[in-house]
Amino acid sequence: MGAAVGSVHRVNGGAPEIVIAGVRFTYPTVNVAAALLLALAAVGAAVIAIALRASWRQLRDYRRFVRGIAVLGPLPRHPAINVIDDPAPHAFCAGYLRPSIYVSTGALAILSDDELAAVLAHEDHHRTLRDPLRLASSRILSQALFFLPALPSLGDRYRDLAEERADDAAVRAGGETGPLASALLAFDAAAPPGTSAISPGRVDSLLGRPSGWRLPSSLVALSLATLSVLTVLVWRASAAASAHATFNLPVLSSQPCMLILALVPILGYAVAVFRRGG
Repeated sequence: MGAAVGSVHRVNGGAPEIVIAGVRFTYPTVNVAAALLLALAAVGAAVIAIALRASWRQLRDYRRFVRGIAVLGPLPRHPAINVIDDPAPHAFCAGYLRPSIYVSTGALAILSDDELAAVLAHEDHHRTLRDPLRLASSRILSQALFFLPALPSLGDRYRDLAEERADDAAVRAGGETGPLASALLAFDAAAPPGTSAISPGRVDSLLGRPSGWRLPSSLVALSLATLSVLTVLVWRASAAASAHATFNLPVLSSQPCMLILALVPILGYAVAVFRRGG
């Protein structure tokens, strides 16, 4: 966005004028190249706005989720593991900068010691790599760069790879595949009808089969072409872009600091209303 706006060659003279109630105003004129650069700058501003909004939503939803967890206390002999009061069997890692591991009472009721150890090793791998933060960043990036169609598919693949890497870590910690596989089957059997706790890629990985995932070549090619077109547009248009304006609006030209100071309480009020509504 800044590069696009900075590429416009501004000329302080020759701008058209209009007189309103005896006050002379000017308005800027731009050529086609400058208009194109300003449009690209608007797209960049939209990307930043979407990224900030998605980040705020991620933090808001995470805080609501954590506040809704009924933590009973630490798991015996595992003080870093939080036990939650939930009859449904599941375990997960949550948190961005300092992720924590949670395991439900339902999981403790159906898992053997070996299965529980495999599940905790899986979640500990997520915690060590801060996978919740990585996955949240991937989702935000996919939303912000909406014009790159390959990102959602690549983000889904990254999530599957994170699970497969955690499975590999659990198998290495236990020395065998059986406990983790049986724990996943127990979770899958307790899942709601029509859903599954095990993706086909994880099954293939645990069985030592090659992954059935294929790179979405057409989407990747389209995304690369989009980036190339945007780069060429900025490069070629920046050489020919020009704008004529004197910027002599009374408020903008003589008292810009007063304008900014006036906006501060307005923005503060808008933020307060927005947060209250959220």
